[in-house]
Amino acid sequence: MSAAASHRSRTTLIQVCNSLISTTHFTLLPKPPIIIQCSHFTKTSHSSTKNYDPLNDFSPFKHSHNEETVINPIERRLLVLGLGKIVKTYQGCFVLNKFSHEFCPFLLVKIMKLFGNRECAFAFFKLVFRDESENIVRACCVACHVLAMQGFRIVAQDVLAWMMWRIGVCRGEEVVEVMWRGHFGYESDFSVLDSVMRAFVKVDMHSQALEVLGRMRRVGVQPCLSALSGLFRLLIRVGDYGSVWKLFRDMVKEGPRPSSITFNVLIHGFCKKGEIQTGESLLYLMSKFYCEADVYTYNILINAYCIRGQTLNSLSWVHLMVESGCTPSTATFSTIINALSKEGNIVEARSVFDQMQDMGVSPNTIVYNALMDGFVKAREIDQATMLFEEMRNNNVKADGVTFNILVAGFYKYGKDENVDHLLRDLSMPDLLPDYSLPDVSVARLCWVGRPDEATELVEDMLKKGLPLTVIAFNSIISAYSKQGLEKKAFDAYHTMIKYGVTPSFSTCNSLLMCLSRNGKLQEAEELMWYMREREFSVNRVALTVLIDGYFKIGDVTGAQRLWHYMNNNNTAADAIAFSAFIDGLSKAGLVEEAYSVFLAMKNKGLVPNNFAYNSLIAGFCNGWKLNEALKLEKEMRQRGLLPDLFTNNIIINGYCKQGRMKAAINMFMDMHNIGLVPDIVTYNTLISGYCKGFDMVNADNLVYKMYNSGWDPDITTYNIRIHGFCGSRRVNRAVLVFNELLSCGVIPNTVTYNTMLNAICNDILDRAMILTAKLLKLAFVPNIVTTNLLLSHLRKQGLPERTLMWGHHLKQICHEFDEITCKILEQAERDVKEDVVYLRGMSGKSLFLDFLMYLTYDYLYRNRVYGETDISAIRMLDDGSSKPLEATTHVYQQSMLEVNK
Repeated sequence: MSAAASHRSRTTLIQVCNSLISTTHFTLLPKPPIIIQCSHFTKTSHSSTKNYDPLNDFSPFKHSHNEETVINPIERRLLVLGLGKIVKTYQGCFVLNKFSHEFCPFLLVKIMKLFGNRECAFAFFKLVFRDESENIVRACCVACHVLAMQGFRIVAQDVLAWMMWRIGVCRGEEVVEVMWRGHFGYESDFSVLDSVMRAFVKVDMHSQALEVLGRMRRVGVQPCLSALSGLFRLLIRVGDYGSVWKLFRDMVKEGPRPSSITFNVLIHGFCKKGEIQTGESLLYLMSKFYCEADVYTYNILINAYCIRGQTLNSLSWVHLMVESGCTPSTATFSTIINALSKEGNIVEARSVFDQMQDMGVSPNTIVYNALMDGFVKAREIDQATMLFEEMRNNNVKADGVTFNILVAGFYKYGKDENVDHLLRDLSMPDLLPDYSLPDVSVARLCWVGRPDEATELVEDMLKKGLPLTVIAFNSIISAYSKQGLEKKAFDAYHTMIKYGVTPSFSTCNSLLMCLSRNGKLQEAEELMWYMREREFSVNRVALTVLIDGYFKIGDVTGAQRLWHYMNNNNTAADAIAFSAFIDGLSKAGLVEEAYSVFLAMKNKGLVPNNFAYNSLIAGFCNGWKLNEALKLEKEMRQRGLLPDLFTNNIIINGYCKQGRMKAAINMFMDMHNIGLVPDIVTYNTLISGYCKGFDMVNADNLVYKMYNSGWDPDITTYNIRIHGFCGSRRVNRAVLVFNELLSCGVIPNTVTYNTMLNAICNDILDRAMILTAKLLKLAFVPNIVTTNLLLSHLRKQGLPERTLMWGHHLKQICHEFDEITCKILEQAERDVKEDVVYLRGMSGKSLFLDFLMYLTYDYLYRNRVYGETDISAIRMLDDGSSKPLEATTHVYQQSMLEVNK
């Protein structure tokens, strides 16, 4: 090649790299004036289309496939930077130019070596391997031989694995034969067969890997221990246990002899599958093969028992570990502390934390985070804050997880001002490692409700090549999930996968929580099974989220099904899962079953927290078993748990349900003595108790006391008082309270409307019409309770036929009936059949009730029409179906004029 041609080639390559670098917001290479004068550059800039990508110029297959299908943005950036360095040299420009015109295995190897980096070299191969024809596959096999010969066997294995994955299982044997026939003169028998076997293992082709292993045995080549360990992992993961034990027997007979690493791989694989007993047996078998269990062996078993919720067994393994002369590591203690914290046994977790330091093992960030999270979940936020100060004093750096744990606790327990203090602390030098700064910045925006800005920040950081961990993405996904923004949460997840960030437990849990919040339990469960099949991180928290979601939509059977699955498939429930299940059963009225689960929780060694006790106490109170609830409250105190505000409110409500107002007031007074401040729920509960007993004097006195304590009545307070006055037939006072509600700026809800409407139906006609006009001005929104009370009043007024007529109209518009509606309509039908004496004419009061029923029907009908597709509305207009409504409206207007007269 002439000097002029070489110069043009180098100039063109520099132009392409500069174009790439400009798209990634970097300026690594200068742009000399000569480049601007180049005709190729001018042509490219003018002829470039929207789909043009400069990376295509480096591939001999420029029009095959877009490289975005095979390389992720991180690999793309590495390629840009690597190519930018290569084109600075004459040799690099020459090789790249030659290769871009013709696929040559030797030139490919030279280019991959010029990158000087395994990741860059592999990314370049993924970019250029776009033709899967037989000739190109053979050329790639030659490149693998050359790489292995020159000492780049790992890169050769990457290339082989990618080829296998692209061409598929059917052509795998073809690659094996090509590699075997062409390896002479390049690499040894062991080298080529070992590389091929490792490549099959990388792409999960275990049958093909076993065939290559068989060939190794037949030609007298002994496989490598590390390669066999990878094969063991794959076989256990796919569940081919027969091949696992056959492979183990072959190792014993023909070599290589199993090592401690081999046993650790086997123990870890079986424990991950839930076969802990098999893992234990393998540990005891190690000594027969002159292998000693090390700290990794014990840690695997300890972690397996902790995952299954058998923390006591894991502690016995720690003692056995120490007795055998093996010193526990930081990972040993972090596993146990994390398990104890999740079980709610925070006292024991702190004790283990102190013991590890006495043994000379220093806690790291992971250990501090585990204990800190336990304190937050146990509602001991002050202890968590003190632990953070201890962490700082011991010069242990915090990370994004530390930040999220503390901020979650501060916001949950009303210590918002501590968040600013935490941010100031983390901004100090050497307190937060550099790699955690982006994670904390993203998490901070998410916590203040600005996930969109956090997403923009992440995208900007990724473009600039700043390091981001799974913590940043989890913060965004969690923020969107809490807001119910399902699409944005999954968009963040796809971005995370696109940039090669592996999902964690929290990722899956946040996505499931998002679907559950939106009522998509079926989709959430399908997602969980999908992620489990692909071995993504799914743990008991995911199942707990789904169980809680099923309870919230009233599907007790679905929740119980998942609960049984959790306990029968080596996913042991922890304290949080037990608490959620107990709470759901208690709210569903299955308090006896909830108590059985509660006893099982204690028998398992888990420590119930305030939430579990409060859920069960509420269940007993709602089931009119106050004595059982009081026993549990006493048990709480005996176990060192102080009944909180929720506990007291629940028991006060239990007393009020039974009409024991004196006992309720005594408990109310005791709250002040133990330092608990009654809240609006406390006052509303007591006011409701007095109103149910028609003791409106004491109810009003409590309202005044509530004002003096600094609490303003809310909509619930007003609804309780209005209902109390209406129930005691003092509609005038109810109207005064209703007017007070409006003057205070409190917005009435459907309960307010229905309560007033019920009073209107029982009141004299003139005042009823005035109140109706006021409700209509406030945009009254009816619901099933509204239809039930109007149908009931119509029947009581002696109009069963009208009751059945309106029931028929409501059914035609698919208005949902509940059990009460069905009973009212059945009674009306029975009145008609039994020929009960009822009014044949329409009195003023009856006509007024009928008019209210029409208004309710009209709203529900129109809401149904506009709630569906536009086609329904267009059809109604086209076929003139609105005429009957107009006619009906005219009739009622005339009727009301008559009533007014």
